[in-house]
Amino acid sequence: MTRLASALRALAATAATLLAVTAAAPGAAGATGTSATSTGSGVSEPTAPDEFVALRTVAPTIIQEIRYVTPHNFVGEPVDGYDQPLCILTRPAARALQRAQWKLLRQGYSLKVYDCYRPQRAVDHFVRWAKDLQDERMKPEFYPQVDKSRLFADGYIAEKSGHSRGSTVDLTIVKLPAKPTRPYVPGEKLVPCYAPQSERFRDNSVDMGTGYDCFDTLSHTDDPRIQGERRANRQLLKSTLADVGFTNLPEEWWHFTHKPELFPDTYFDFPVSWRSVVGR
Repeated sequence: MTRLASALRALAATAATLLAVTAAAPGAAGATGTSATSTGSGVSEPTAPDEFVALRTVAPTIIQEIRYVTPHNFVGEPVDGYDQPLCILTRPAARALQRAQWKLLRQGYSLKVYDCYRPQRAVDHFVRWAKDLQDERMKPEFYPQVDKSRLFADGYIAEKSGHSRGSTVDLTIVKLPAKPTRPYVPGEKLVPCYAPQSERFRDNSVDMGTGYDCFDTLSHTDDPRIQGERRANRQLLKSTLADVGFTNLPEEWWHFTHKPELFPDTYFDFPVSWRSVVGR
């Protein structure tokens, strides 16, 4: 059996589980072509332009763990606009990830996405949260060494995000066969995102030196303190994505933008749901 065949076989169970979860999610019927321009309350919602697709329809073997639909993120609650755990991207970005996935599968790895297209209403939620200096429930994990009053000045939070343009993705690499990520329990003891991998929250990613969304300089892709296997893992992710047209944000090892962007000046606000990309 070839390495690629072994990788695909190892990934099959993970992909099947993820597909089952998505299919069971509320509103998933939108993927079959049902009407999706209004919510159950009768309020119309914007839908995505034709250039957007659900990543699962292009690259179904890529693992998806959309953090902002859950409370396990720096805000500590599901984020506005994330109706379903779904990665939506512009079609060129999705196809580029498909090519990167095939490269990694041959080496016994899979991509895993944490966040893709992000509606403006989600960014607005981040901004409101950042201005509420009393809400520090997730500080011990995500920004233990950063004063919350500095989040804007230090560039961790902004009023606009490249994710809202549809060609930016947050992602990592998982060694196959993929182990399941343990459930996050709200209120559990939090461990700093830069702690050793054996101590911090384990999400089945290879060791990148920090967890996802770690507000710390150790998250800088080429931080010299990150060496050995952890540095090699970051470089594998960076080089694999660079080969298919993605540029890394130097301050975040997980953040990549596909160039050229289809919508370099447009910040969309359709919700993250199958309804937004019905039929694509």
